[in-house]
This record gives sequence, structure tokens and C-alpha cells, in this order.
Amino acid sequence: MATPLPGLNLMRTFEVAGRLSSFTKAAGELHVTPAAVSYQMRALEDQLGVRLFARTSRVVCLTPAGEILLAGVGEALDGIGRALARIGTMDGRPQLNVTTSSSFAAKWLVPRLHDFLRRYPDTDVRMNVTEGVVDLTRGEADLAVRFGNGNYPGLQIDRLFEETIFPVCSPKLLQGKHPLRQPRGLKHHTLIHVEWRAQGATWPDWRMWLLAAGIRDLDPMRGLRFTQTSLALQAAIDGQGVALTESTLVSDDLASGRLVRPFTLTIKGPAQFAYYALTTPAGAERPLVKAFRQWLIDQAGLMKIQDQH
Repeated sequence: MATPLPGLNLMRTFEVAGRLSSFTKAAGELHVTPAAVSYQMRALEDQLGVRLFARTSRVVCLTPAGEILLAGVGEALDGIGRALARIGTMDGRPQLNVTTSSSFAAKWLVPRLHDFLRRYPDTDVRMNVTEGVVDLTRGEADLAVRFGNGNYPGLQIDRLFEETIFPVCSPKLLQGKHPLRQPRGLKHHTLIHVEWRAQGATWPDWRMWLLAAGIRDLDPMRGLRFTQTSLALQAAIDGQGVALTESTLVSDDLASGRLVRPFTLTIKGPAQFAYYALTTPAGAERPLVKAFRQWLIDQAGLMKIQDQH
């Protein structure tokens, strides 16, 4: 039989008293008397049948049981606070919180998002664009799209894209004083790099591509360097050089003619690395999250079909 849960007010008082190790300080924060805090903590201990505080004439401190309960209560109250904050911004409309990297958002997700909103017009989609870690288990987002090795313990994962790597440039570089027609012609143009390192794997770079092209007398380290793919691609669109990029993020620029592939040589990234849609198992069962996951998978499938033609 499950242990009956104490009331939320008792849990809040316990969290403050345990965090401050003082009934007097807790009383000040909660705007009640120290006697009231002491009475509530006695009532909580009686209800649970275990001592939570060791009391002396001057101080109180948590027992081992109290420390265990404080960790759980603190996390639970934080979760309730985040949930209430999200509810307060919903205005009665379904809300979907999505997090992804800035480059994936700018070059792939946002240009397609109108299609999802057309299908679910009453939904508020909130984008958290960050390169940092977002904890889905703490409710910081409903769904994440991340590039990685697929090792996401405890999460529901869907593999979206496998990446191939190749050079792209502005059509302007195919003309002019040094038209780019053969890989050796890269010596007349700036190499654009994206400084990113895959987790525990070697990600293809200009050195690897040039070796695959049979070119060994060209410095693979020279050129422009960016930490975000979207900025590297914008530099290439502006005609500042030739970028070595991943297929997913450049697909729209190639389709529009903003960029072209001057060479057919393609190399593959580490097999395990791809873009993944991530949710918690519980979140994956929510109808709106499930719909967005399926939409992402369908959009990825459309890209695969287009690549085959």
C-alpha cells in the first residue's frame, strides 16, 4: 500500500525549515511563528512515523531520513513551480515547447514550421534556441532536436537524418577570374570552416575532404572559421568562400540556388551521428508532442525522397 502523501503546505514548510536548518528562520520566510513551524514539523513526523529533525536547545538539523525527504521535496516543488509558470502563459491554448540548436532552427526547422502550424492552427509553438543542455525530465521543454551519437538514456529517441558532408559555394564562384571547376581550384578561394567536434568521434573537415579528393599540396587549415553552421553558410552565400557543410542544413539553400555544389565528392560522418528528436516517455504520449514528432519524421522522410531524385 502506498504511503499517504502529506499536504502541500506541510511539504512547503518542511522544505524551508530543512533548507535553512532553523525553525526561526523558516518562520520568518513563511511569515508565521516559530511555534507554528515546530508544530507542523511534529505533525509531519507523526504522520510519516519517522524523525526528520534532530533538535537541540539552539539548533535543528536534518536526520538522514530528513535529508532524503528534502532532496525529493525540493525537486518536486521546483517541478510544480515550473508547471505553474507554463500554465500561466498558455491562455487556454495548446502549447508546445521545442528546443534545438540555432543552426538547425534557422536552416531547417523554422522554414518548415508553417506547415505544422497550418495543420494545428490553435497551437502556440515556443522555440528555445540554445546550444546548451536542456533537461526534458524536468519539464524544461516538451521535445528537443539534437545532433549527437544517439546515446540519450531514459529518453524516447527518433533518428531523423544521416549526414553527408560536401563543399558548397555561391554560384558567383563558378565564374569570374578563378572559376571553381576542379577541386584544385580551391587554392584561389577561401576555405570556410565550422569549428565543431563530435562527441568522441572525428568529424569530417577540410583536411579529410582534400585528401579524399587527392589534393595534398593545399593548406587545409587556412580560411574563415565559425562556431555555427548557419553563419558559415551565410558567408558562403555572400561569396566569401567555400564552406564544407552537412547535407541537412544546406538543403534549402541548394534548392533555391543560393548555393551550389561545385564538386560531386561527398564524405560521410561517423555512422552513429545524426539528428534526433528527443522526448521523455511520458511526453511522447501527449497528443500534441506525438503529432509534432510524427511531423518531424515525415518532413525528414520528404528530404530523403528528394535526395534520391
